[in-house]
Amino acid sequence: MSLLELFCRVDDFWKAFAPGFQAHQLHTGAIKRQRAGQLSDSEVMTILIHFHHAHHRTFKAYYTQYVCVYLRGEFPALVSYSRFVELIPSVLVPLAAYLESCRGTCTGISFIDSTPLAVCKNPRIHQHRVFAGLAERGKNSVGWFFGFKLHLLINHVGELLAWRLTAGNVDDRQPLPQMAAGLVGKLIGDKGYLSQPLLERLLQQGLHLITPIRKNMRNRLLPFTDKLLQRKRALLETINDQLKNLSQIEHSRHRSPTNFLVNLVAGLIAYCHQLKKPSVRFGTGTATSSVLVVIPN
Repeated sequence: MSLLELFCRVDDFWKAFAPGFQAHQLHTGAIKRQRAGQLSDSEVMTILIHFHHAHHRTFKAYYTQYVCVYLRGEFPALVSYSRFVELIPSVLVPLAAYLESCRGTCTGISFIDSTPLAVCKNPRIHQHRVFAGLAERGKNSVGWFFGFKLHLLINHVGELLAWRLTAGNVDDRQPLPQMAAGLVGKLIGDKGYLSQPLLERLLQQGLHLITPIRKNMRNRLLPFTDKLLQRKRALLETINDQLKNLSQIEHSRHRSPTNFLVNLVAGLIAYCHQLKKPSVRFGTGTATSSVLVVIPN
């Protein structure tokens, strides 16, 4: 997506969202007056989202060495970097609302997984202050980390259906019912989502939770197509890799929890605007036989 197209989409959303949002702020006393800034809110949002498309390592380098040098024509009223950082918290709510408008639709086949977002290196946990009281120690298949968990739920064409951010020590199954509300069909997850009560709860809304099994579980027939879908869980691993290594949603340089959230939300929006997303293709003549697997007692 070009920068111009991105700005047009963001600006159209802001024009529809701003009246209600600003009226609510005035009513609650969050703001006392409405005074136009040098940079409009839609321009600030566009720059924050475009950073994740530009594949720069740090936002400071992106803003000072790319935006201020090459995008003066597109943003003639640019402010200094320090002033721009002060503007970032003001667009958190609009960005979160815009992300909700970018959600995909249920296709009947969904995938869910969580990925750790470490906020500092493990040796520095005791001296970390930015996320004190917010981040927690957690453990995944790689090892221990200190930070948060990002829970993502996507459909088979890679569109984002739901997301949640929790502390690092929260069980993967806890946010699942809320994330899966309104979904039907099949939901594929890893062993972290094994739970008979959760399985029965989701079945009541027409959603079949499919997970791998453990060695101590009894045998039962599973459709071969479900077994094949379990092999496609790597789809979310690909998306997590793009978000972390290309969009830079995970790093240890955060100086504010609010700016951390803005960076995360903007990265998810940038992913939603990708023209080519990781997806699962289905051909004709898919096998419908069953294979012998095991499920919980």
